[in-house]
Amino acid sequence: MKAINKVLSILVIVFGLASVVLFFTKFATIVTVNDSFSGVGAQFAFGSKIKGVEMARSAHLLFCFWLSVIGVALSFFALKSKKVRYFVPAVAFVDAIYMFVLRFLKNPIDVRPLTDVTKIVYEPSFLIAAIVLLAMAVLALTYLLLDDYLEVLASKGDKLTIGKRVVRFFRDYKSETKKIVWPTFKDVLKNTIIVLVMCLLVGALIW
Repeated sequence: MKAINKVLSILVIVFGLASVVLFFTKFATIVTVNDSFSGVGAQFAFGSKIKGVEMARSAHLLFCFWLSVIGVALSFFALKSKKVRYFVPAVAFVDAIYMFVLRFLKNPIDVRPLTDVTKIVYEPSFLIAAIVLLAMAVLALTYLLLDDYLEVLASKGDKLTIGKRVVRFFRDYKSETKKIVWPTFKDVLKNTIIVLVMCLLVGALIW
């Protein structure tokens, strides 16, 4: 089990690095009336020159790029700090979902200063980057749950696993909600009238 966990931690780092490397592959080709401009993800993200044209910075891609970098950094720190491990799958999931949304629902490429764009052809590497990030998130979550399980086994049942803690939280939440005494309609109406009258009095006093 420990060997599997070690392999998972390495795979998380590998997939994280792969997601960053994919930003340096061709993401899209912008076709204009007279020419076409092909660029890698990092060029579109940071607004570099493509064929002598200074492209505008694409904020969406830049956000995804920095999330990928943060995910890789966190996955390295997760090997030493247990608290960091909770953030790795969260960052990777957010990054992956954002990439999928950009690819299918929104145009992430800022085509400025080009004005005569006819179409934008997206390369497979754009979608592959999102898939790699999703795989990283799944691996990071699996690593987190397995590591937590191993820690519980080592403590000889003194601690609860993440799953059991979540179940206990919702069970306690349900029992606490049953203790709530909800006000009647008359009470709500009376309190509302009191608040409105006080608001009118204070408003009149200030006026």
